[in-house]
Amino acid sequence: MSRLTDRTARRTATVRRKVKHAARGRARLSVFRSSKHIYVQLIDDEKGQTLASASSLEKTMREVGKTGANIDAAEAVGKLIAERAKEKGIKDVVFDRGGYLYHGRIKALADAAREGGLNF
Repeated sequence: MSRLTDRTARRTATVRRKVKHAARGRARLSVFRSSKHIYVQLIDDEKGQTLASASSLEKTMREVGKTGANIDAAEAVGKLIAERAKEKGIKDVVFDRGGYLYHGRIKALADAAREGGLNF
């Protein structure tokens, strides 16, 4: 393994450990990003179910003309997941950044979800 892979694996394990302890009784807001898109899911770890999801691949996002590779799209996905969480009656979540640095698109998504009414 390269040093970069080791650092990423270590950072991911640290985030998972912290989220696991903090998530008791709350849904987990899990983020995945690629070079072209960003995805987010609300997960109930106790039941093993995905409660809601949103991504930059959805038709409504594509119609607006936003690509998933920028901060504007991340903000839109954050607002969308907050709206869907409200519909399900979810207010308190634990943010799982999945080993990604809290910067750029990840930070924009988190801030937009907070503005949309999610507490974490």
